[in-house]
Amino acid sequence: MAHTSATAPPAARPEGQWAFGQREPLNPNERFKAADDGLNVRQRIETVYSREGFASIPPEDLHGRMRWWGLYTQRRPGIDGGKTATLEPHELDDEYFMLRVRCDGGALSAAQLRTIAEVSVEFGRGTADITDRQNIQLHWVRVEDVPEIWRRLEAVGLGTQEACGDTPRVVLGSPVAGVAADEIVDGTPAIDEITRRYVGDPAYSNLPRKFKTAVSGSPHQDVAHEINDVSFVGVVHPELGPGFDVWVGGGLSTNPRLAVRLGAFATLEQVPAVWAGVIGIFRDYGYRRLRTRARLKFLVADWGPQVFRDVLEGEYLGFTLADGPAPPPPPTGRHDHVGVHPQVDGRFYVGAAPTVGRVSGELLGAVADLVEAAGSDRVRLTVEQKLVVLDVPAERVDDLVEGLEDLGLAVRSASTFRRGTMACTGIEFCKLAIVETKARATALVAELEDRLPTFDEPLTINVNGCPNSCARIQVADIGLKGALAGGEDGFQVHLGGGLGLTSGLGKTLRGLRVPADELPDYVERVTRRFDEQRTEGELFAAWVQRADEEDLR
Repeated sequence: MAHTSATAPPAARPEGQWAFGQREPLNPNERFKAADDGLNVRQRIETVYSREGFASIPPEDLHGRMRWWGLYTQRRPGIDGGKTATLEPHELDDEYFMLRVRCDGGALSAAQLRTIAEVSVEFGRGTADITDRQNIQLHWVRVEDVPEIWRRLEAVGLGTQEACGDTPRVVLGSPVAGVAADEIVDGTPAIDEITRRYVGDPAYSNLPRKFKTAVSGSPHQDVAHEINDVSFVGVVHPELGPGFDVWVGGGLSTNPRLAVRLGAFATLEQVPAVWAGVIGIFRDYGYRRLRTRARLKFLVADWGPQVFRDVLEGEYLGFTLADGPAPPPPPTGRHDHVGVHPQVDGRFYVGAAPTVGRVSGELLGAVADLVEAAGSDRVRLTVEQKLVVLDVPAERVDDLVEGLEDLGLAVRSASTFRRGTMACTGIEFCKLAIVETKARATALVAELEDRLPTFDEPLTINVNGCPNSCARIQVADIGLKGALAGGEDGFQVHLGGGLGLTSGLGKTLRGLRVPADELPDYVERVTRRFDEQRTEGELFAAWVQRADEEDLR
């Protein structure tokens, strides 16, 4: 039955909005989702594909439904970036998978971390990357091994359900929720309730596209709330006390938009219901005609925040949310939690920085050993591709720091470039990528540390292999988007983006594409000019707005 509303207008042309009875599938993705729920592919993986092998998997499962269980085919080695957009999916496919392990709130126990490490070593050639969505990604996974991998992960409370696909993806949370001395409110109970109630629920397993969530009560705004479909940002209501300001409609890729405030305040107890209402609107009113317009940000842009709030309260919640205050600007300085910091209970949390999120199964196993030796059982992943160890007694901090540093995970020694550089998967494994990212970004960090050893201002450098912005290029101080420059690997440059204090999209310098081998020279040059010209306390994004264009080239 069509779902009608007095306040929500239909799009100017049919967009596949279920709420207006537009149920006919309008693209191949909508057709395979209508034919069979993506969640149902698990049974076929366990009973057919894992027994009969890669060749037995039909295209709609291989390139579609298997994502509902965290599985993407990875890129066949040896295919250069110039062929990315010209080859068919089956020509790009390797017979191995990326497997994304879902870590809601970035939360892992030592036993869970060790299990991921063992799975990586045994089934993934030792690969492991910490993503900027608080997940861990493995590679080289064979379909024959997937049921055993699931068995081991689920035995310790982990899984891959809805880690990908047109589903509610991992819920981001503050890495220091519940322990930070300056926390406004601990969002962990809301994250736990959302995942318990709704992840794997068929009512939310066929969305127009992916749905991204963030919940943080940290004043440091440490979950990139401006670029999620729905975010809950810690604030203090003058009458109701600590709770969350609700934001909707953020997202990057090729049509970036920052989220907008609804002006609504949600208590901790209300967050799961509000979340269900927002994702329900997306399911029912979201655009399903074109994949390029199927994210919630397009609906929010067309409706505006007031219509969205009216529909949320009137059709999905059945009650009116209190008006709420906007979150105050975050404190100056860094919000990546790297280093040693006091907890509210007298213990400490220790944040460590791998280079651009690249770790390994062997390293993660060693970290699990260090965590237990330090008397802790809690590790957190961050949206900056870092990791944090919680609950460390004061007398064990130095030993833990030394152990992490010995593994190559910088804590007290982390340079501004190690702390501030991120990279997506890149052409090494990703079928959408044009250029290599992880190794190139790692080399860039090393070069900058050598050339600018005393530079210590906050600076974010985000390296992406294609326009889809998995590494958030438009909201970095220096965003580098993979592109071919004269037939060679290169990068288009975005400058002056940011989140938090410098929230905004970076600007693209017209005609500037930096060849890959000139990247260290370019970043050094711009960084030196900023360092020479900045005023006291001035951030890079603010300098970019006033700098002469020649100083940005």
